[in-house]
Amino acid sequence: MTTNTKRAKLGPLLVDVAVPVGGYYLLKDAFGMSTLAALGWSSVVPALRTGWSAVRERRVNALAALILFVNVVGLLLSLVAGDPRLMLAKDSGVSSAIGIGILVSVALGRPMMTEGMKPWLLKGDAEREAAWARLVGGSAEFRRAEKVFSLVWGVVLLGECVVRVVGAYTLPVDTMVWLGNVIMMAAMVIGFLVSGALAAGPMARMLLAETGRTASTATASTATDRATVTPPSASALTVAGAAAE
Repeated sequence: MTTNTKRAKLGPLLVDVAVPVGGYYLLKDAFGMSTLAALGWSSVVPALRTGWSAVRERRVNALAALILFVNVVGLLLSLVAGDPRLMLAKDSGVSSAIGIGILVSVALGRPMMTEGMKPWLLKGDAEREAAWARLVGGSAEFRRAEKVFSLVWGVVLLGECVVRVVGAYTLPVDTMVWLGNVIMMAAMVIGFLVSGALAAGPMARMLLAETGRTASTATASTATDRATVTPPSASALTVAGAAAE
């Protein structure tokens, strides 16, 4: 992985996680701001980054728009209610909205998480892509695993939402500022492990098996074609012999 690629991957993570957490403690402890003000100002940079990304790409990114909407609404509600805990609880709104959307997509038979998983399984291989198309069309087990992958992520994201909301209203605000990110990372790890074991892993094995069967069939077909080449007829051999004499 090149240095530029690493920066591209780490940049959004630093803006979305390090800046809000570090900014909160800096504004609250070093500058003496109130908890509500520190939470509000530390959320400005991530919100601006999300909006700028949407403008720069010249298209509406549904997920980016959702995150920006939740940030803005949560900030406004917190300012009206004067409740810093609501500021923390609103962060789980993104997880819950995405989780619900994923579960709805599974119910409709169009699992949303497939587009994120598919490139990792196909690895840009044309044979695997063809095998995927055949399995989707002819394997109920493969389609079931595809749905399970999205189902796991929908449940994990909703679970993360519940845990963070409960923590926001039961634990000290200073604790939840950093613990909220720990909960998010733990949910991601659980999602990867469970969805990999129940869905992505079996799907990868089915793809390899299907690709192998296709290759074996093609090899057998070529061998059969070579073995069944029509021999020259007796009359042709007679004519050829006469011409030679």
